[in-house]
Amino acid sequence: MTRVAIAGAAGRMGRTLVAACQVHELLTLSHAFEHPGNEAVGQPAGTLAGTADPGPVIGDSIDGSAFDVLIDFTTPQASLANLDYCAQSHARMVIGTTGFDAAQNELISQASRDTAVVLAPNMSVGVNICFKLLQIAAGAFGDDVDIEIIEAHHRNKVDAPSGTALKMGEVVASTLGRSLDHDGVFSRHGRTGPRQQGQIGFATVRAADIVGEHSVWFAGAGERVEITHKASSREIYANGALRCALWVAQKKEGLFDMQDVLGLKMIEND
Repeated sequence: MTRVAIAGAAGRMGRTLVAACQVHELLTLSHAFEHPGNEAVGQPAGTLAGTADPGPVIGDSIDGSAFDVLIDFTTPQASLANLDYCAQSHARMVIGTTGFDAAQNELISQASRDTAVVLAPNMSVGVNICFKLLQIAAGAFGDDVDIEIIEAHHRNKVDAPSGTALKMGEVVASTLGRSLDHDGVFSRHGRTGPRQQGQIGFATVRAADIVGEHSVWFAGAGERVEITHKASSREIYANGALRCALWVAQKKEGLFDMQDVLGLKMIEND
């Protein structure tokens, strides 16, 4: 059995991960923790997640019961601190946190020399299949269409655009030989003038309890193709993260993403 630790175990995603891990045949939840001062510290993780198995008591530190893989959906600062611990102890890590800047991504890359890390802005199998479809569509349409990315999430999400939307944009831009730094348009207001050739536009919605919706438009004269993914439950992310944990537990070091886990990088376009 692969021993799993869960960071941010009292949050919505953390509770979903706890529940999914407790019914997994090949994984066991050995440690769960929150930041010091969190009201959930000292409570059984499973009980808090609404499962019959109380599971381990939520600690206030990553330092606790031994684990093989840490799953972290927290904040960039917390994830980096936890990654440092994993790199030193050679525990593997699955990072679903979004909002890292360039310098933080470089720190993750450096840490992956000492342990194996899966970093993915979205661990849904469906979303990662969409990444491959976007690559195919962008390659086929080329510069003959306008490209817009629309995403929607719950009102409490703190970063925008979402990590998944940015990844979608990066996939499209890379396929077309473009860069989001140069061609990404993240805000439109007032007299913006006509749309410029080659732009990749982003639109963000934050409302109520939307789990996650992403749509990429390839709009040409007389037709529009939309590649869309809609999530109705966080369980898809939890199940994807557990799949990553099993996969990365077999690696010694390196930085990977969900495309590696699913074997989609082995599929080449004609």
